Amino acid sequence: MSHYVKFTYQCARPDIAPLEAIAELNACRRKLLELRLIGVDSNGVGFGNLSVRDGVSRNFHITGSATGGSPELTPTDCVRVVAYDFAKNWLRYEGAAIPSSESLTHAAIYESDPTISGVIHCHDSVLWRTLLDRVPTTSKAIAYGTPEMAYEIISLFAVSDVRSREIFVMAGHEGGIVTFGKNLEDAFDVVMRERRESSPCI
Repeated sequence: MSHYVKFTYQCARPDIAPLEAIAELNACRRKLLELRLIGVDSNGVGFGNLSVRDGVSRNFHITGSATGGSPELTPTDCVRVVAYDFAKNWLRYEGAAIPSSESLTHAAIYESDPTISGVIHCHDSVLWRTLLDRVPTTSKAIAYGTPEMAYEIISLFAVSDVRSREIFVMAGHEGGIVTFGKNLEDAFDVVMRERRESSPCI
């Protein structure tokens, strides 16, 4: 079990069907890596993760744990989440990797809006400080990758304008920013929009 993954997980099968979105995923990751929005921190810990919905289902493909700094991913670096239970802090997946520590976070987003098909979790401490409480923001008391975070996200979709803003920040996870859209390109465009609009302030 990964030290950073806070839920229990069960591998349904070690292989998954070919990931058709791998080219889209890698194209987006290359841009995020260049901007250092995903990568490896000074302690050698990978940060940042991406996911894409699996068709019209609630299943989704997500990058594996600790792959943030990898320059290029193969389908074996990703897993397909096929079941999850927030209350039990558990998920089931297919693939050879360990699911990203933020898998339940991504699951909560996909469950909250069926039109979302791409999610990016990146890190930018300067932008994070600028956006804190200016865009939908999770409670500082809630840690990343937990059922509490999943429930907090579902609540944001119910009571805030996160659906139209397509972004939220994690107050209890310094630097943590999540964007989403109908695909990864849309989610990336949200990051770039916020960086442009915030640049006079940072």
